[in-house]
Amino acid sequence: MTDFDLFRLSDDHEGLRAAVRAVVDAKVAPHAAEVDDKSVFPQMSYDALRAADFHAPHIPQVYDGVGADALATCLVIEEVARGCASSSLIPAVNKLGTMPLLLAASEEVKARYLPPVASGEAMFSYGLSEREAGSDTASMRCKASEDGDHFVLNGHKSWITNAGISEYYTVLAVTDPDAARGRGVSAFVVEKSDEGFTFGEPERKLGIKGSPTRELHFDNCRIPADRMVGARGEGLKIALSTLDHTRVTIGAQAVGIAQGALDAALAYVKERKQFGKAVAEFQGLQFMLADMAMKLEAARQLVYVAAAKSERGDADLPFFGAAAKCYASDVAMEVTTDAVQLLGGAGYVKDFPLERMMRDAKITQIYEGTNQIQRLVMARQLLK
Repeated sequence: MTDFDLFRLSDDHEGLRAAVRAVVDAKVAPHAAEVDDKSVFPQMSYDALRAADFHAPHIPQVYDGVGADALATCLVIEEVARGCASSSLIPAVNKLGTMPLLLAASEEVKARYLPPVASGEAMFSYGLSEREAGSDTASMRCKASEDGDHFVLNGHKSWITNAGISEYYTVLAVTDPDAARGRGVSAFVVEKSDEGFTFGEPERKLGIKGSPTRELHFDNCRIPADRMVGARGEGLKIALSTLDHTRVTIGAQAVGIAQGALDAALAYVKERKQFGKAVAEFQGLQFMLADMAMKLEAARQLVYVAAAKSERGDADLPFFGAAAKCYASDVAMEVTTDAVQLLGGAGYVKDFPLERMMRDAKITQIYEGTNQIQRLVMARQLLK
């Protein structure tokens, strides 16, 4: 490897990007507007991604997956988000839901639950947040009471992505109420078919409307104790470690949304004429485009560096994961807002994809930790 190769994606990664883009352009992006308009899960996207092994690329080969590294997984999510943000939550949330297993589960639990995700038979979601325990996850109230060789779950989880579609759920619950704050939480795998496990009504959302968001309800839901992920009482530690890795994927999603918006804006301003010339010829608009592209590229590079740190398990991943998610999502919101402005009235109507992209971008500043929380994470890492 020469010095000139150090800051360039490998040929394999570039080839992967091209392959994903081809699938997205042909079979995902054409359905994005309808998925948003009808608020329906993008089944056609899932089928297309599954056929190409892009639905859960991070699953290791030993569990029948393709074993994509963290950067490759981010490239998949970025390219899918470029065409349809809702669809990009298929690979992103499959990683979010299974990451606790990859980090901490027994070999038996991994062997039981990862192969069905790798094959596309099942999807995996993540149950951490509650209505009164969002940013303050340690205040969760969902409980898992030990009963012989089972645990009985009671309580709820809120804002769960792809709830009702996924077959499996990593759920965090309090197993030791008298333990020190945050030390009495454990993680479990819950199956959609478990008795006492039901779903709330779908949330009516601003964006990512093709990805259902619902509550998980547990009413004396009995699950075998061998479905615990990691050691008892280590659940919150596992959950936060999971987010260090998966916040990078939200950064990738944000980059993809912003890239899609920039692409659409560029195509429009080259064709749209005012005062006898294309609006792209006006310097004021050129400055806007330059700033959009510059910030987008900075966000992309930060996400890729964070992905490399995720793959290596670097000690400074908590800072870089938070930074990638925070910066890229702020950029996505800015770029999509400016893209709507560049199209003027056309940007505000559903005949063009920009208003959808602007709505979709907003959630990237909120989920997997608000950007205010990301700044706290970064500051704490700096002050250690």
